[in-house]
Amino acid sequence: MSDAKYWDMNQDFFKSRFQQGLDYRSYMNASEEQERSRWQAVYDRVKLTDAQKRLLSSFTRKMNVLCLSGAWCGDCVRQGPILHRIAEAADVIDLRYLDRDANPELRDRLRILGGMRVPVVVFLSEDFFECGHFGAKTLSTYRRIASEQIGPACPTGIVPPPEEELAAVTQEWVDMFERAHLALRLSPMLRE
Repeated sequence: MSDAKYWDMNQDFFKSRFQQGLDYRSYMNASEEQERSRWQAVYDRVKLTDAQKRLLSSFTRKMNVLCLSGAWCGDCVRQGPILHRIAEAADVIDLRYLDRDANPELRDRLRILGGMRVPVVVFLSEDFFECGHFGAKTLSTYRRIASEQIGPACPTGIVPPPEEELAAVTQEWVDMFERAHLALRLSPMLRE
């Protein structure tokens, strides 16, 4: 353990992984055409509200965001384009994607309930201190699945989500970005 006032044992690890990450377009270009078309179908339908755009454009603290993903994954198809729309709305958000299967050490550090889940998003300061991470499904998605009692089925992403679900998931991600931004803005270390 370090005697430093502020210290993150994962700082160098996340920095190196972030630097290996791909921007959205590069990540999509590295994907199969079928996967790209699924992501594009969702991207075309993601609409940020004026309030969401105002909020995101008001961010002032640089935020590095790393998304562990799988272009083939239905949950990633539904959420990856949302993350990109959010990042487009805030100049201070630098969003990068890494493939889960090509990054086993990152995948293993970001397991959820012991499982290899995607997407998992890691919010990082400009110095690559972890602010938090969030992954797999959003609350509204878990609620829908629970209400339908569909069991362990995994959406394929072949059929884009209904508009109201897309809007709910988009709002949940905007809330997560706002939470991370406020934590970064209020961080004693970053304010020094």
